[in-house]
Amino acid sequence: MSSVLRAGLVLLLLMSASACAARGATPRPFPGAPSPPSSATAPPAGVIPPAVTPPAAATPATQLLLDTALAYRGVPYRNGGSDPSGFDCSGFVQWVFAQHGLRLPREVHAQYLVGNTINLDDVQPGDLVFFETVSRGASHVGIALGGDQFVHAPSSRGVVRIESYTTDYWKRRYVGARRVS
Repeated sequence: MSSVLRAGLVLLLLMSASACAARGATPRPFPGAPSPPSSATAPPAGVIPPAVTPPAAATPATQLLLDTALAYRGVPYRNGGSDPSGFDCSGFVQWVFAQHGLRLPREVHAQYLVGNTINLDDVQPGDLVFFETVSRGASHVGIALGGDQFVHAPSSRGVVRIESYTTDYWKRRYVGARRVS
């Protein structure tokens, strides 16, 4: 493998690895993404998948927050993205909470300092769950749905989606949870 090709491959890997740990990136429109919705909480057309019903423990306010988060499933991942044209993990969390009047910092490491620390066994719907993915410490965030599920904007497979934080991948990378509302 030539050194030019190897350097290009390394650069490509570094760019994709920085995905969710973006620090203050300025969002740009995602090519081919739908226009932002006319209502702040309305998802772009065509990305609303079937509903997921979180456990009954969610308060009405939390349920509304979760409904907003779930409505954006299928929205494309965009490094530095913080609106419905494309999200990175912290931009997604910030956007969802902002639609319900809760201001959160833009970056993962700053979101990790907000609210109260909670044990994994005490995670409830609407709590934030944090993982170490691309850099040391909290570098990825998602919103707990209940059970062992969370919704987030990962870079792999490229869309906002639901996953279980008890799968081997996420369990090995878990760093903490915070209650912010």
